[in-house]
Amino acid sequence: MGDMAGAAPVGTVYKGAVVEGVKAFQLRHGLGGDGIVGKNTFVELNTPLAERIHQIELTLERLRWTPLLMSNRVIVVNIPEFVLRAYGTREGDLRISMNVIVGKALNRQTPLIVENMQYIEFSPYWNIPASIAKAEVVPRLRRDPAYFDQQGLEFVNKAGQVIADLSAANLDAAMRGTIRIRQRPGPANALGDIKFIFPNNDDIYLHHTPAAALFERERRDFSHGCIRVEDPVALAKFVLQDQSEWTVQRIRSAMGSGKTATLRLRHPLPVVIAYATVIVKKDGKVYFFNDIYGNDKVLDTALRKKEMARRNARANAWNQPN
Repeated sequence: MGDMAGAAPVGTVYKGAVVEGVKAFQLRHGLGGDGIVGKNTFVELNTPLAERIHQIELTLERLRWTPLLMSNRVIVVNIPEFVLRAYGTREGDLRISMNVIVGKALNRQTPLIVENMQYIEFSPYWNIPASIAKAEVVPRLRRDPAYFDQQGLEFVNKAGQVIADLSAANLDAAMRGTIRIRQRPGPANALGDIKFIFPNNDDIYLHHTPAAALFERERRDFSHGCIRVEDPVALAKFVLQDQSEWTVQRIRSAMGSGKTATLRLRHPLPVVIAYATVIVKKDGKVYFFNDIYGNDKVLDTALRKKEMARRNARANAWNQPN
């Protein structure tokens, strides 16, 4: 070997360009970009290249049957990325982008949906789903009756009559499903002050939230399934861009009125709830995200089974006598 005496010493301190490189890597893999090589960063750094290539293949396969360019405009939510983007598709331009909160990976996964947004609801009531009322709200009210007034809750019977009294009998009726619980518009309302509705069988919609601090988290699967948006005013302005009478000031006023009002859109707007663990951004770089719902694993298994069945069918065809 040659003389190594003149070679530059190998650095032993984690600093400088190496730290900046780790930060850039983190930002491209759905991590915070703090430069600290923690557990999640270490896992991503040790992911083999072949696995990344297969992740790209799975995303491309899913994109084959995800309708993204179906209208002059479209709203797309990418679940693994926790991001909503609104596009003007004729020009192919990105109009707005914002963080979102999606359904919990463990038991409240947001379904993949393609539907038309048809109306907006300002200062909405939250009609608490029976499953949430039975599992969470009623037990909480039995432990802490003050929660009823603190959260602006009320009962509504099947005739639509409001029942303002908290009682053991009414809680029992809510558990039986003979009356329901809803939350009045106001600062504590779980839907915030605006709701974007695209009717679907899963009753999923976009909405605001009073829990704004959650948008700062790296991983944002905290909801019961619906999608919370970080900047509802910007989204409403995009949705209502062909209804010029709806200025930002008027939108904010309707959101803060405390009086529920429904606005039907003149032109329905497609909403795509998509699932892509790999995307290419405008900077030309490839970004990877965690398969939080395990959908890539499910797709991979299905494709492998399909390929195996195809090979078996081909083998059987070759083995058939002439």
